[in-house]
Amino acid sequence: MPKSDENIDETHEAVNSEDDDSVNENITKMLNKSTETAIEQYRKVRENGRKEITEKEMAEIDKECEIIRNREIITKDLPHKKVEITSKDGQIVIGPPMLTRFEKARIMGARTLQLSLGAPVFIEIPKNATTSLEIAMEELKQRVIPIVIKRTLPNGDYQNLPLDKFE
Repeated sequence: MPKSDENIDETHEAVNSEDDDSVNENITKMLNKSTETAIEQYRKVRENGRKEITEKEMAEIDKECEIIRNREIITKDLPHKKVEITSKDGQIVIGPPMLTRFEKARIMGARTLQLSLGAPVFIEIPKNATTSLEIAMEELKQRVIPIVIKRTLPNGDYQNLPLDKFE
């Protein structure tokens, strides 16, 4: 690499590090300002518009304001890695121990479509069953459909549950 390119790279790195420092400094100033604004509002609420506050009350408010001022401020949210939740004996940890109406509807729709497209039936077809939906309902009732329900928490953690685990 020619010398001029090396100098450009070094200058670029120096500028980037300066930019990072100034950005961090600006963020710190903004956080301090918002903290002080929050403390100011907290004082107003605690003083409740009263003119006369005892020294004891003022000391208590000052102490609580100092606690607020010294709190750790999280400026970066660390990414959460999704994890499968497992339990002893395969118990249901996420959600109710029974299928929700939404899960039932999803299972019935998927299984009905499979049956209407020629998938094999897992039960002896009842004599009164005339549609694939009725067959799917009977399969669900007997818990023989090989479908797994994935229940997910807001943070991305999940639990895979086979149908036979539900009540």
